[in-house]
Amino acid sequence: MRVLFDQGTPAPLRHVLRGHEVETAYERGWSRLRNGELIAAAELAGFRVFVTTDRNLKYQQNLACRQLSIVVLLSTSWPRIQRALPRVVAAVDGSVAGSYHEVEVGGAG
Repeated sequence: MRVLFDQGTPAPLRHVLRGHEVETAYERGWSRLRNGELIAAAELAGFRVFVTTDRNLKYQQNLACRQLSIVVLLSTSWPRIQRALPRVVAAVDGSVAGSYHEVEVGGAG
């Protein structure tokens, strides 16, 4: 499955998502695109999952009728995300078109 990481998503996470083709918005030259434009571009490019740390995305964008699955990590901290890797991987692996899932990655770190 093709997965796109938003700006705040820690790049090392890509090594854990085995079996997925992972790219970042930066690598695609999409750093300057706003969320709505970025999501539209990702869908047109054939991405199936968008991983972001933007908690406000669900309030800023109309996510209905999207083909892209959205996975929101509730922290940008790589140490915290590392402790929650099973939940993160499960959210990405279980993504279906148009779904929205927030992954709690809290705790000290």
